[in-house]
Amino acid sequence: QVQLVESGGGSVQAGGSLRLSCAASGYTYKRYCMTWFRQAPGKEREGVAAIDSRDGTMYAGSVKGRFTISRDNAKNTLYLQMNSLKPEDTAMYYCAAKDTNYCNTWDERAYNYWGQGTQVTVSS
Repeated sequence: QVQLVESGGGSVQAGGSLRLSCAASGYTYKRYCMTWFRQAPGKEREGVAAIDSRDGTMYAGSVKGRFTISRDNAKNTLYLQMNSLKPEDTAMYYCAAKDTNYCNTWDERAYNYWGQGTQVTVSS
């Protein structure tokens, strides 16, 4: 049974940092593209950061230079280090897995597995 379990969300003031984690189980984690999405109230879900099986990364323009995605294949865990947080980063953050070893799309329909989400709230 595939499971993705996010953790690390919380409330922080603008300019602060948080580190999200996503623990994966039930599939060959290291072969999958792993991506962080987020969804703010009243908005569509959007891709934030992705990492492929060779640690190649891509970022949404709104987070580039502030967020860093990484993965530990030995621990089957995905991370998102978020620095210089802004109120507009407030959202539910989800991790997702796509069963290809490359990441080439933010289209959520391409992703096979999803976590339940962890809330990030940034106050001004």
